[in-house]
Amino acid sequence: MGRLFGTDGVRGVAGRDLTAELAMDLSVAAAHVLGDAGAFTATGHKRPVAVVGRDPRASGEFLEAAVVAGLASSGVDVLRLGVLPTPAVAHLTAALGADLGVMLSASHNPAPDNGIKFLARGGFKLSDTVEDEIERRLGERWERPVGSGVGRVREAYGEADRYISHLLDTVDGRLDGLNIVVDCANGAASVVAPEALLRAGAQVEAIGARPDGLNINAGCGSTHLDKLQQVVISRGADLGIAYDGDADRCLAVDHKGTVIDGDQIMAILALAMHAEGRLTRDTVVATVMSNLGFKLAMREAGINVIQTAVGDRYVLEAMKAEGYNLGGEQSGHVILLDHATTGDGLLTSLHLLSVVARTGRSLRDLASVMTALPQILINVKDVDRGKAAAPQLSEAVAAAEAELGETGRVLIRPSGTEPMIRVMVEASSEEQASRVAGQLADVVRTACV
Repeated sequence: MGRLFGTDGVRGVAGRDLTAELAMDLSVAAAHVLGDAGAFTATGHKRPVAVVGRDPRASGEFLEAAVVAGLASSGVDVLRLGVLPTPAVAHLTAALGADLGVMLSASHNPAPDNGIKFLARGGFKLSDTVEDEIERRLGERWERPVGSGVGRVREAYGEADRYISHLLDTVDGRLDGLNIVVDCANGAASVVAPEALLRAGAQVEAIGARPDGLNINAGCGSTHLDKLQQVVISRGADLGIAYDGDADRCLAVDHKGTVIDGDQIMAILALAMHAEGRLTRDTVVATVMSNLGFKLAMREAGINVIQTAVGDRYVLEAMKAEGYNLGGEQSGHVILLDHATTGDGLLTSLHLLSVVARTGRSLRDLASVMTALPQILINVKDVDRGKAAAPQLSEAVAAAEAELGETGRVLIRPSGTEPMIRVMVEASSEEQASRVAGQLADVVRTACV
């Protein structure tokens, strides 16, 4: 069947791939594995404590019930946080001294999908090793607690304010005078994002902030920026911010509607932190998908860039290993490790807006520090992803790299789950990037079958 856990928890179509039974079994196994690993240390509670949050998908209601049942039946006390962003659940896992966090969300995916993400004590994502152990122990026989041994469940919906207060405490100064449009993707940030920005002093118009359980990410949010661009321009706003369904990422648009992606946001934050002496060892961690223009801009500013595999979890692992405090992805996952254990769209947007407010410069001007090179990505489907290192393809890549020189690059990346190989080419012109990518895609189709 393949590995159950993907790059960001267990995901699938709710009710078909991700069933109530699977959600309950995963929660039981997670409780047992984390307990055996020593994560359930003495916290002053008679039993281990878990916090559970979700985004507003309709399927989250039955999945939450299944997760809570699995945890409580394993002897874990459960605090139900209600609808909150993934980073809020991560923060509250640590702030409330919980031994385990669970988030139900499929992030930027459409409403029929859902997912389960487990967080260890302190609010950090689990390692591959721990996830594999959870998967291995699915369905094992176990001694069920009874009577006073079963976990208790209570609502903790008021903890959203604790999260908002934490966000505001991380930012110097206020956002008074900034006119912002914020697109909440009809997702988990629909209440807390506008509230946090208003409390920071900004004038806020919220769109995509009326979730009905079925409209999450539907033509809105960070994967659909058209509406945000239109509203920013029509209202004459200073800028716009867009979150995804669980608000662990954000993108922005400037006052002219131009998209500001994760690389540009990282560049702005890195330069500000560098100037203030707050960027650890003058280093940023990014993935191999970050635009070469980002790396060139950082080099120009005297800032090092360390690259990891694609996925914010790999960025976080590199940051934790060396103590770096800024990293992220082009997609808008930005990790500010001084203040959060995971990518946090609200936190990122507040710090980005703080730079705008402190400097008095427009977002467009700040983003101009980086010139993104044209980037072409072709997903070549129905090929053998195991042949991504085929000699014929390696030779073609070497020839392409020789042609591009220092003003371009090639990245060949097999999909982790599908019979597909991704071809990414950056070049000094879009014409060259498109031509070289097309040539390499043709080689993939012949050499990787």
